[in-house]
Amino acid sequence: MSEPFLEGFKHRLALEADADDIAALMDAAIGELQRGFLSPEQVAVSHSIMGLDRQLIADATYFTVHETASGRLAACGGWSHRATLYGGDHSTAQRNHALLQIGKDAARIRAMYTHPRFVRRGLGRYVLSVCEQAARDAGFRRAELMATLAGEPLYRACGYGEIERIISASVGGVDVPGLRMGKAL
Repeated sequence: MSEPFLEGFKHRLALEADADDIAALMDAAIGELQRGFLSPEQVAVSHSIMGLDRQLIADATYFTVHETASGRLAACGGWSHRATLYGGDHSTAQRNHALLQIGKDAARIRAMYTHPRFVRRGLGRYVLSVCEQAARDAGFRRAELMATLAGEPLYRACGYGEIERIISASVGGVDVPGLRMGKAL
């Protein structure tokens, strides 16, 4: 299958040296893009569960997308062959480093973020297509992800269906909703 392409942007595998820039992009995206879907308290709790998972970088399954002209980091996202469905390095409750079984388990689409100044340009679809192709190339036939309410419309438009609605975190009486979704690759 051909390599995904979006004019004006290029993707590459993330490097450990990208970690600070990725974390800053994620922080901006969580803080700004979740506002129309979550209360300020829920956004604050979201920061405690979402974020950078360095295991994805170490596994060479995480991508960065840069604006070609400026080199600025515009989006990021990855896929995983490990059981963890969502969460950053600091959110240990849902971490599971067990390897998935190719042909049996669904690959995990993970940590998809677009910087607020780059939204509505097709970057979410672009990153998702890069991740799905990489998971397909690795032999996976299905993918699952944990969608935020802000991300749900994108994933539905890209063929993902609802598996279950969950509370992805409850901190100090503040619940953060999430939606586990999946699709055939």
